[in-house]
Amino acid sequence: MKFARSGAQRGRVLTALGAIRQQLGLALGAAEAARRSAETQLARLELEQQILRAGIGKAAGDEGLAEALRHPEMAGVRDQLNAVHEAFYADAGTVPGRLRELVDQLATGPATRPPSEWLGRTGTVTLTPPPLWRIGSSTVDPSGPFPVAVPLLDESHLAITSAPRTRAAIDALVEGLILRVLSSMEPGAVRIHLWDVGQLTAVLPNLYPLSRTSAITTYDPTRLEDLLDELAGHIRRVHAQTMQSGHHSLRDMREALGQRTEPWRIVVLFGNGENWAPEPLRALKRIAGGALAAGISLIAIDLPTILGGGVENIRLLDEHHAVTSMTGADIVVDLDTPIPATEVMGAAGRLADALIARQGGPRSFADLLPTELGQENSARELRAPVGFHEGDPVEVVIGDGSPHALIGGPSGSGKTNFLYALLGSLAARYPPNELALYLLDFKEGVSFAGLAPGRRDASWLPHARLIGVNVNTDREFGLALLRFLADELRRRSAAAKEHEVTDLAALRQQDPDGHWPRIVAVIDEFQYLFAGRDAVTGQATALLEDIARRGRAQGIHLILASQDIAGIDAFWGKPAVFEQCTLRIAMPKARRVLAETNNAAIAAPKWHAVINHDSGVSHGNQLAHVPDASGRDIFASLQRKLWELYADEHHRPRLFDGAHSPLLEHLPAFGTLSPGGRPQALLGQSIDVDDVACAVELSAAPGRNLAVLGTAIAEALSIMDAGARSLARQFVPGEVEFLLCCLVDRCAPAVDQLAEILKADGHPVDQIPEDELGGRMRALAEETSSRTRMLLLYGVDAALPTLETKQPGELKSGLDHFRTVLKQGPIKGVHTLGWWRSTARLKDTLGFGGTDDIGAWAALDVQGAELSQFAAGQVVHWSPRPGRALFFDRSTHVSPEVMIPFDRPEEGIGKFRRVGD
Repeated sequence: MKFARSGAQRGRVLTALGAIRQQLGLALGAAEAARRSAETQLARLELEQQILRAGIGKAAGDEGLAEALRHPEMAGVRDQLNAVHEAFYADAGTVPGRLRELVDQLATGPATRPPSEWLGRTGTVTLTPPPLWRIGSSTVDPSGPFPVAVPLLDESHLAITSAPRTRAAIDALVEGLILRVLSSMEPGAVRIHLWDVGQLTAVLPNLYPLSRTSAITTYDPTRLEDLLDELAGHIRRVHAQTMQSGHHSLRDMREALGQRTEPWRIVVLFGNGENWAPEPLRALKRIAGGALAAGISLIAIDLPTILGGGVENIRLLDEHHAVTSMTGADIVVDLDTPIPATEVMGAAGRLADALIARQGGPRSFADLLPTELGQENSARELRAPVGFHEGDPVEVVIGDGSPHALIGGPSGSGKTNFLYALLGSLAARYPPNELALYLLDFKEGVSFAGLAPGRRDASWLPHARLIGVNVNTDREFGLALLRFLADELRRRSAAAKEHEVTDLAALRQQDPDGHWPRIVAVIDEFQYLFAGRDAVTGQATALLEDIARRGRAQGIHLILASQDIAGIDAFWGKPAVFEQCTLRIAMPKARRVLAETNNAAIAAPKWHAVINHDSGVSHGNQLAHVPDASGRDIFASLQRKLWELYADEHHRPRLFDGAHSPLLEHLPAFGTLSPGGRPQALLGQSIDVDDVACAVELSAAPGRNLAVLGTAIAEALSIMDAGARSLARQFVPGEVEFLLCCLVDRCAPAVDQLAEILKADGHPVDQIPEDELGGRMRALAEETSSRTRMLLLYGVDAALPTLETKQPGELKSGLDHFRTVLKQGPIKGVHTLGWWRSTARLKDTLGFGGTDDIGAWAALDVQGAELSQFAAGQVVHWSPRPGRALFFDRSTHVSPEVMIPFDRPEEGIGKFRRVGD
């Protein structure tokens, strides 16, 4: 059994070994066959190479090749090569035709046609330039010639490498390309920048007739950094514009808008084959990487560096031949015949004339205006041209990217004219329901007064809601404007929150029935807001910072202007405001408006402005010639057109003129007074955005009396007069009695005149002689009347000696009775309006009873320190100003406010506006 099992195992082993031997034999046979096949295939390929090197047509005449082809394993090699050869030349024969068709489609007009058809003629292309531009032709034997073109303008840079003695050929090649471009595009659409490391002058001299226009600029070979800085700044500025508009390149934005916003630029750099210094070389590479997106194409000659972005190469072989990366190294290009120098110069001259004719001479204000008024929408931004640079408009953009503007320029630099150009351009494009203007001029002048209706011209600017002029002494009016803007900002923020949006455009979309125009507040000589170390400065700073920080989202924009360097210095300690003014406009000789290292405005010529949307850094500079917008009838003509178009739908603007006192009759509040309700005495005009009055309510409550303090006669009479006349309108005839007592002789005619006015209104008037005043005080204190009585006392301090005298047998003097009238009179319907010429005399009048019996007062030429005791003990910051009063009503005011007494005729009071005690 043992031996049987061993035999069976041995048999199985031998069987397995036999199977392995059989598989190995099969594998070795297959490998041998594969080897022989590979050797045969290799031999066939080597034979194909030999035939190709000798030429398919010559192979039959080569005895060695003929012998090899007769070998059985090489059968079919000749037939295969002949088939490929025939197929190649059959296809190659169609290539020139296809190339000609392709170039005709892509390189239209002057881009590919012979110079005789276009040389010196102006182009018409405005938006989409041809992508290819002809430089020569080539031939692939025997298929015939085909044109060779290279990309430029938005497509690629060109790198040209010279051969010995080919500078003239390169000049001709570049001149031809430039003339093809200039003759294809509309005049002014392309700018050429020339720099040559070896030439101080004579860089492409045949094109120099164009140097008298904006088409060509030549740069000093020693100032390469100027050119590189200019290009880098242009790229950054264009990139900011395109990104803000939601586009990736200037071409994308141009196609989306359907208009050209920037010219194309071709920068020709002639090198000498030597390496540049590391820093300018790095700058050039950075520029090349972003240039195409900004509409810049580089033509670099003999620069030993690799440019960024798309680059096509042209390498000259001699004066007439080159190879290009477009066609490949094996195809030689026959360069087009150079255009004769005289013809180039003549063509350049004709192109220059056409460009000058298109740009015209100095542009006028009318050139800033659109062909049709009021067609733009302000939901996203405000955009308007304010001037021209080399014939092209220069725009100011006010929106999320540049929410606020800072304008600076010394006296006579054209700042006011620029403001008129800006306001006119904006108002012509945007209707009043898209743009609301609030205009404030602190300096002593009437810059904006013409925008309100006047005696000579009844028209006004319909976009203006508020116009303030001559407010240099009324800083409170600037503060009132900021308060108004802050309130409007809160209102818009609340509406945005309600509609769950974050900006004005979205709010207008969600609330189409709401009234949400963009607001532009122009404050000229704004530094007056910070002129003092007082509450006005503190409040103005806080409000201005808040508006500057949050206004952009809600469409509220500030334009702050100053002619004094102090105005700009006032902002350096307030970065929250200064940094938000990303739009900077510097007039000639202006300092510190732009970035500290940017001195472009110093060299700016007259009637020009440097426009910068990038916080004043140099690369954002745009020089603009600003046309005359403030001359006689220039702006007025536009204003009349806008007024005729919009006046029926919009109210006239509120005009605040700090140089003139208002008239009581012109105050809206005075016109609406009528009998009924609680009577109010109107005392003067409030310094506020709205045309409202400062008023004292004379109700049946303790202390409802008024004291006028100071020695300024005209202002004191005005306040007393306005209070009495306004009260008279609130009672039916006979319902109120006026008791008048004048204790200042010079004021007697004015008091008599008031008495006549009150009588004419149907009210009883009793003029009390001075010697009867004490008795009348006793009667007023003791008697009760069914009729309201208004006691007007002029110069109360002059009556104190008389009032202090006691009559024989009486315990109380007239002054005691007067104090009773002040304390108890309002409850009984007796209200006192008294004029004291000093606070000390008023205090003497009140005695030890305190100041509660005088619920309101208006101070004239009285220092603030004297008023604290009458203002609930708070510190009063007040320095007397002509034509102004400080008003305080303890029932309504937290702190005193400045008001303007009304103007009234001064008949009968002589030339003196002040009297002594």
